[in-house]
Amino acid sequence: MNLIILWMLFFLLRQQATTIAAFARMTVEDSRKIFTPEQYPPWVVFSNQQKLNWLNSHLEKIWPFVDEAASELVKSSVEPILEQYRPMILASLKFSKFTLGTVAPQFTGISILEGGSEGITMELEMNWDGNPSIILDIMTYVGVGLPVQVKNIGFTGIFRLIFRPLVDEFPCFGAVCYSLRKKKKLDFTLKVVGGDMTAIPGISDAIEGTIRDAIEDSITWPVRKIIPILPGDYSDLELKPTGVLEVKLVQAKELTNKDIIGKSDPFAELYVRPVRDRMKKSKTINNELNPIWNEHFEFVVEDPLTQHLVIKIYDDEGLQAAELIGCAHVRLNELEPGKVKDVWLKLVKDLEIQRDQKNRGQVHLELLYCPYGTTNGFSNPFADNVQLTSLEKLLKSGAEPAQNGGEINRRKDVIVRGVLSVTVISAEDLAPTDLMGKADPYVVVTMKKTETKNKTRVVPESLNPVWNQTFDFVVEDGLHDMLILEVWDHDTFGKDYMGRCILTLTRVLMEGEYKDTFELDGAKSGKLNLHLKWAPQPLYRDS
Repeated sequence: MNLIILWMLFFLLRQQATTIAAFARMTVEDSRKIFTPEQYPPWVVFSNQQKLNWLNSHLEKIWPFVDEAASELVKSSVEPILEQYRPMILASLKFSKFTLGTVAPQFTGISILEGGSEGITMELEMNWDGNPSIILDIMTYVGVGLPVQVKNIGFTGIFRLIFRPLVDEFPCFGAVCYSLRKKKKLDFTLKVVGGDMTAIPGISDAIEGTIRDAIEDSITWPVRKIIPILPGDYSDLELKPTGVLEVKLVQAKELTNKDIIGKSDPFAELYVRPVRDRMKKSKTINNELNPIWNEHFEFVVEDPLTQHLVIKIYDDEGLQAAELIGCAHVRLNELEPGKVKDVWLKLVKDLEIQRDQKNRGQVHLELLYCPYGTTNGFSNPFADNVQLTSLEKLLKSGAEPAQNGGEINRRKDVIVRGVLSVTVISAEDLAPTDLMGKADPYVVVTMKKTETKNKTRVVPESLNPVWNQTFDFVVEDGLHDMLILEVWDHDTFGKDYMGRCILTLTRVLMEGEYKDTFELDGAKSGKLNLHLKWAPQPLYRDS
């Protein structure tokens, strides 16, 4: 009897296992055949981004209570940031009234990005066409007070929530971090209560810029706000710099001409975080559509997995607002730490719309990401911690007074001296310049800073010339100098330009020696084969 019962139990379990396995193989289409539309449960259609009608319904009911708590929290968090970015024309900038209004935001989707034993990360997409009651009390240095109302707020963005660490104790997580992961749209209008915003020229743009800067700096990822739920140390969740991004803005080519008379006067704006004091600006190159900047910039990186470098090229219009020529960006997770990445980026009109059919030009960058604490055999040539001998310290910066038992460290420009050997090996597929479909090419090799030049011999009637000539240059500032190689066609009555390539010395400084092939700019076709070698002299620093 017991054997029969055991056999029947085994048979039932086997049938259950078969049924469960069949359900596990079911697709959404299979489930639609089983359930009627009335019976079809909403969780079956959940995708990676799930609908949140239930959350919106409950949020509308409790919104008056949320408004009261959230208004005070936002006011206390944002007001110090507004003061930090307060325009110079204003003496004070504070909230006299701040409520989020009666319209609750609408959450349009939720995505779970990461789930594991350490924590859960989710993102909520939100739309808000609010009716807040926000009044800024503004006082100018000339004694004029203006109450400015912020109206007609339209916002679309994605908020990131991190629940970490997961614990056994209710509510099962120790703290929650929140951050504005992406700001898709932020529109608002400013109106002086009982007055005209144009009473003080430029004040509207200044206040609008301040508000946007405050939002960017106070809550936009990778900045995050931490709310402890259970007692504990949550310093690992705080925003911390993880490394340095070294950027060399080399040049641009074929920029769109924005001027009716003459050519554009381009300059570049670069940033990792679009906060005023972290944005960098290049010098302006007048009347040039193929500018050469060769400028170096440094950016602090907090989250290389999500952050990116943005480059915007403008035409300088003098006293008028600069006109955007084009923009581009590079994701930092595409960079290999410690390795220089040389890139040409196509400029587009809008970073959100990458498919831009119009040719707006290209920008040339060198990028080097150096994480803190893990050198892995590489060193940052731009770092400010190059060790000097006692004699060099004395000669370069004089005796430094001691403070707290150590020297005062001052930032100095790194000066790298050495000898650069350039071997012009050959060229390939040069464009013909004479009627016979040939050319008589030679190469002019120039160091940009000193304008020291050398020239190869002329190779007659060849589109694939071989030179194998080496030239040595004494370089006083290797990190900030450039090598320009121009190919010309020799002619009895003159010469014809056949293209050029422009190289910084960053790669040869880091690698010591390399061979490579470079496309010629300004030519229909053609490549140069080069061998570069660096013989360093000691590193110094200038005060």
